Amino acid sequence: MDQSVNNSSAFPKIVIIGGGFGGIELTKRLKNKETEVLMLDRHNYHTFQPLLYQVATGGLEADSIAFPLRKIFKDQKNFTFRVTEVERIDPNLKKVYSTIGEIDYDYLVIATGSDTNFFGQKEIERYSMPMKTIPEALNLRSMILQNLEEALIENDPLIKSSLLNFVVVGGGPTGVELSGALAELKKHVLPKDYPELSINDVKVYLVEGSAEVLGAMSEQASTKAKAFLEKLGVQVLTNIRVVSYDGKLIKLSDGQAIDTKNVLWSAGVKGSIPEGLSPDAITRANRILVNEFNQVKGYENIFAIGDVAAFITDEKPNGLPGVAPVAIQQGKMLAKNLISFINNEKPEPFQYFDKGSMATVGRNLAVVDIGKIRFQGVFAWFVWMFVHLMSLVGFRNKVVTFVNWVWSYFSYDRGTRLIIRRFSRIEPVMTKGRDHDDSGSSPL
Repeated sequence: MDQSVNNSSAFPKIVIIGGGFGGIELTKRLKNKETEVLMLDRHNYHTFQPLLYQVATGGLEADSIAFPLRKIFKDQKNFTFRVTEVERIDPNLKKVYSTIGEIDYDYLVIATGSDTNFFGQKEIERYSMPMKTIPEALNLRSMILQNLEEALIENDPLIKSSLLNFVVVGGGPTGVELSGALAELKKHVLPKDYPELSINDVKVYLVEGSAEVLGAMSEQASTKAKAFLEKLGVQVLTNIRVVSYDGKLIKLSDGQAIDTKNVLWSAGVKGSIPEGLSPDAITRANRILVNEFNQVKGYENIFAIGDVAAFITDEKPNGLPGVAPVAIQQGKMLAKNLISFINNEKPEPFQYFDKGSMATVGRNLAVVDIGKIRFQGVFAWFVWMFVHLMSLVGFRNKVVTFVNWVWSYFSYDRGTRLIIRRFSRIEPVMTKGRDHDDSGSSPL
């Protein structure tokens, strides 16, 4: 056991699991408070997830959207950080069990975020590509570039087609932004880098199970986003679900079948929860039930914030949306309430202030909803860029990202099309036609 994480202190010990938006905001607000704060995360950096799709499509390098957690809190005296995997918690003993040993707590905050939700479809989970972390985004970038390279030398028309067909599943902000970025990659980059390939052979599909893309936004934003995508050449398929995907052929609920080795999954998320909580505290999509003080159901000294938390009300029967502003606002209020709990004072109920929603589709193409104000196009695109640029952690990241965006805007280029580490799947053994053995996949 790492004795350094269980130092005795006269102040209450607050253990925060997760260095995302919520965990960071909470920790910042506890600066100079009479508490001992310990943050645990499996990575030593914070990831700005809204821009992962740009890493995956070569628009930004990974270190542009990552920032060392220790550096964020370098001047915070009551802060300690450890890289570890949390295995389980014991609410009765008030302990966290991790890969570095047992860790005691007085108050525990679960801010672990979310994972990709494949809805129990194991075959799809095996063969499709998620994009929730930087390693996954880098794997996706490598796969895209490797398949383009392979397409240059492939003579079999069916296999070549499967290498050049890109199917994005899920029409939320991530799916819309990713499919738009792929369409721009096809339009502006492929003719320069791969002149031997016909861009007409490269096809981008966006598959959405509901009637519209960006369903959480206004009808105007949804309609315009779809029009923008189709303008870029994306084939938008709504009211269609994925039936199966075996690594070579994706079958859809309308009877379509598309040969593809590029299925990018952004159709859903589920909470990432350490073991040890009562099943009564877990609700749909593996999220943790919390009250208006972000207390986990059935526990007085365990809290949850961000994507993993489900604050269910009559107005929000499915809980608050899994977006950064929710996590940030919850972290801010929880810091204040933790001090109230410690001092035996009355806490304040959390109220979410919705500042609006936005999504970008491509160059000069974005949609923004702010209250009853709706706007789309070039101005929305600049608003989207400004908000995301200002939300990045670290001055260097802001500058590097801004320079990359300016360069890409004027050059119509993406400068980080690098296969730094190869990503490979174990190819299915071909028998006849499209039938094959069910083989696994592994990153190298």
